Amino acid sequence: MSLANLSGIARSKGDPRVQHKGPSSLTSADRLARALGWFSIGLGVAELVAPGRIARTLGLEGREGLIRAYGARELASAIPTLSIDKQAGLAARIAGDALDLGTLSTALHRDNPKLNNALIATALVVGVTLLDITAYAGVKGAHRRTRGSNRDYSDRVGLPRGAQESRGLAREDFEIPADYKAEGRLADALPAGSSETNSEG
Repeated sequence: MSLANLSGIARSKGDPRVQHKGPSSLTSADRLARALGWFSIGLGVAELVAPGRIARTLGLEGREGLIRAYGARELASAIPTLSIDKQAGLAARIAGDALDLGTLSTALHRDNPKLNNALIATALVVGVTLLDITAYAGVKGAHRRTRGSNRDYSDRVGLPRGAQESRGLAREDFEIPADYKAEGRLADALPAGSSETNSEG
């Protein structure tokens, strides 16, 4: 069931029915930032709950406290990343990625029995870092567009279906309740044609 249909549950009798929802105002950078924010929450919880298991998997025994601290950092960066202040959250994530790569680099030696796991983890962190940088650049670009007095809205569409097709959509399947119509002395006091205009309006 779509959001447009769900909105009909709270619809009062006589209210216009929502036929469909319009295009989302979220950009691709916003969606990517949101996904990265939820990823931060998942990773942060895992690092807080099971730092020992993560340390053993990567050959980083003795670094459990550091991994737990990284988990708290992930949760802290997730909050602004999921809020309207995405730019600050993504910047914190990029800085955290650099710390993660630095820590993982200490496990990239031949004496580590979990070297393959450490290599895979390093490749994953590099990939996530690239996503963080991409999202940060996109969000920063959107903020730059709306900063200052000369705002650029050339990429926005006010009427996606066009002015002609959008005209009268709010009146479709909508009947004005009788108690909203001008009658009696009030109708007599209005100029000729006003009552008809209100009824159609």
